[in-house]
Amino acid sequence: MRISVVMPAQNEEGSVGATVEGIVSTLEGAEIDYEIVVVNDDSTDSTEAVIAAIGAENPRVRVHKSHYERGFGNAIRAGLDVFEGDAVAIVMADASDDPRDLLRYHQLLEEGWDCAFGSRFMPGAEIHDYPRVKYVFNRLANQFIRILFRHHYNDTTNAFKAYRREVIETIQPLLSKHFNLTVEMPLKAIVRGHTYEVIPTSWTNRTSGVPKLAMKEMGSRYLFIVLYVWLESTLSRGDYRVRNPKQQNVAKMGSGPR
Repeated sequence: MRISVVMPAQNEEGSVGATVEGIVSTLEGAEIDYEIVVVNDDSTDSTEAVIAAIGAENPRVRVHKSHYERGFGNAIRAGLDVFEGDAVAIVMADASDDPRDLLRYHQLLEEGWDCAFGSRFMPGAEIHDYPRVKYVFNRLANQFIRILFRHHYNDTTNAFKAYRREVIETIQPLLSKHFNLTVEMPLKAIVRGHTYEVIPTSWTNRTSGVPKLAMKEMGSRYLFIVLYVWLESTLSRGDYRVRNPKQQNVAKMGSGPR
């Protein structure tokens, strides 16, 4: 299985190069076929030049200038339009995600799961220097989502996830332009019947650059997309659920964290 890494990047010149090189080293060390698509989200620094230099040495790394207006979600959507692998993982450019967890995601997808989700808040997970205010907001938001959708996954808001190509096709159209895409994608995958497994992952706070998530601006956008997907799951009578018998058989064996 060839895995594509889609990495949105806006003014990440201080970290994106090391992040990409760490992923390359990890995937090549495990002999996994891959491509890395860094989506330049209207950066005003040398982000694009940094990745272009890496790509000149490694043809499996390329930079793609986002063909949508500026926005974290739009940058991911641009990457999803152009990735070429059998599966895709969304990875942050600030080195907050551990590339070794990407190997475990790849293994889950090869085992037959449609989606590989991580949790930073389950036994075995590690978090380093997580901002206190962000932590409180995160826990409240995820608890609300768990209650509304009646599932046990406790880190829906985490962007770092992996999906088979057919999942990306099934969850279209994607509406979110900003960070709320991080909940739209997994929630649509779940309510539309795709199988998933959850593993503990690691997260480390950035050491360079500026965080892009503005929590004061995102609350209403998160709420909108969560309620939108909830209404689909409640009122659509399953019109959007996958009908693949193989997926349904896997779902009977388990579709969530154990």
